[in-house]
Amino acid sequence: MSASVASPLERRQRRLFGPFLTPAVALYTALFIGPTLYSVYTSFTAWDGINSPQWVGTRNYTQLLRDPAFLSAFGNTLKIMFGVGAAVFALSFGFMLMLREMRGHHLIRGVIFLPHIVSSIVLAIFWGSLLNYDGLLNGFLGAFGADPVEWLRPSWSMSAILIALVWINTGYYVTILMAGVDRIPESYYEAARLDGANAWQRFRHVTLPLSWDVTAAAAVLWTVTSVKIFEFMLAFGSNQGALPPTYQWNNALFVYGETVGGITPLHQFGYATASATTTLLFVAVLVVALRRLMRREALQF
Repeated sequence: MSASVASPLERRQRRLFGPFLTPAVALYTALFIGPTLYSVYTSFTAWDGINSPQWVGTRNYTQLLRDPAFLSAFGNTLKIMFGVGAAVFALSFGFMLMLREMRGHHLIRGVIFLPHIVSSIVLAIFWGSLLNYDGLLNGFLGAFGADPVEWLRPSWSMSAILIALVWINTGYYVTILMAGVDRIPESYYEAARLDGANAWQRFRHVTLPLSWDVTAAAAVLWTVTSVKIFEFMLAFGSNQGALPPTYQWNNALFVYGETVGGITPLHQFGYATASATTTLLFVAVLVVALRRLMRREALQF
């Protein structure tokens, strides 16, 4: 059977497809694809940002595997990605279930979302003033006769950062997940209640399957966002403009420190770009794997 002949309108649309798409592709290539490819090339060089790059092959990558600062930063990035991510999604689902059953949930949702719209620098200063040895928390405990505690000691400081990031990001993901839940018809929940389903069963068999596409998108969003957290990490442990100690670094702060952050030797752009490229490849593989693991048939309702 011969193929159907395209109508004049379809032929005209095909002719316009290229001219309309070309500027967007060119802009995307110039602003993203081009710089990304150049960064990959730079990661195989020794470059100070001024003189011509000198090709060094895989030396930067092998050096990363022996660099305690990078390994610590990469470990902290994994803690943020998986530890904070698990806590954020668990709390987000919990708040989502609570808010569905509460009056005035729009106001409560706004209060939960509030930390996300405040500047990261302001939040870092707030948490620092709260947890410092002479900060607000120790002052409050001292009013009851308790001895001050060094909350930001090296063994505890990263835990404080993780808790702060959970507090900052939970409201944002509550809002995203609630957007997926709000579109589910109430009749589905009424039918589940009539069948005797409790809150957990309604969540498992109604809420989660019908909002799975939103949950999957939120998981991918967090995976990408978690490796780009920078301002809070920089401001939380800095002291009079100095970088935080290396045990508080994540990959984004490592790249900053090796380029313009004052780490000796100065301006190791090739070395820092190798770290950024490693992170990019890791996240790309993780996102592809996450998309495959969370792929489900779209439910129509």
